[in-house]
Amino acid sequence: MGAAAGVLKPAVNFDASWPIAGSPDLGQYNADAQQVVDFAVWQARDGSYQLWSCIRNTKAPGETRLFHAWEGRSFDERNWRPVGIAQMTKADAGELEGHIQAPYVVAHDSMFSMLYSSGGHIYLQTSTDGKRFSRRPLSATQPWLFGAGNDARDRDPMIMRANNRWYVYYTGAPNQEGVVYARTSSDLVRWSEPTVVARGGSSGTGPLSAECPQVVARDGGYYLFRTQRYGAQAQTTVYRSTDPLMFGINQDDKYLVTRLPIAAPEIMQVGGREYIAYLESSLKGIRVAPLNWVH
Repeated sequence: MGAAAGVLKPAVNFDASWPIAGSPDLGQYNADAQQVVDFAVWQARDGSYQLWSCIRNTKAPGETRLFHAWEGRSFDERNWRPVGIAQMTKADAGELEGHIQAPYVVAHDSMFSMLYSSGGHIYLQTSTDGKRFSRRPLSATQPWLFGAGNDARDRDPMIMRANNRWYVYYTGAPNQEGVVYARTSSDLVRWSEPTVVARGGSSGTGPLSAECPQVVARDGGYYLFRTQRYGAQAQTTVYRSTDPLMFGINQDDKYLVTRLPIAAPEIMQVGGREYIAYLESSLKGIRVAPLNWVH
């Protein structure tokens, strides 16, 4: 691997994992081929744990995707309670019909902010209780915050707080080449121009080579988790850098740390411990496992 010797590496304790969601009942939109994919987990104001996931290949019109919600009374509860369909796309919000995916939620200043993607753009919605969200267009003429449109397929936003500002990481595929981008903001609404922070290397350059980015700060550095494959051959590659805006452009020898057999991870801290949520290999549910950092 490429990162300097002695740096910490993430290690997933699969033996201690448990399921938090399965394939939901979507009523009229049920389909045998439906899959549970990109998701977000957070704690609402009332202390409950919330999970929203994109369900794809449903019978929903258009691009077949919608958000479904679950609720856990405690984080370590198995098989959280299905709440139902949380949201579907809205034409008057500028969203591509049936194309809503990859939610990510942060709590700040008594507000919950959710970024998500539709049609190659990144959108914002907010909530005061962490359960009911309302769309927040950037302006009267532009509903999304940023994004290059469906040809570039900008998607999968994730937010990190560092250096007294917000960072958003997301993927795109300009010219069918997978790229991880980053932007910065002081208010989660108005974002800087994009910077390419990861591309290529042994993870490849295909349009799916840089999906579901997650970045966390650990041990004096930043770790980027970047997914290449879902399903039975799931793969997420992890890179380490001291610069949150650079994880390597064809530079595995400098930045690559390890690979994990999971897809679409989300990392969280609960009760002083760290956990990682990820897709089941069947794409019919979501699991959580303890996450350790080892030399």
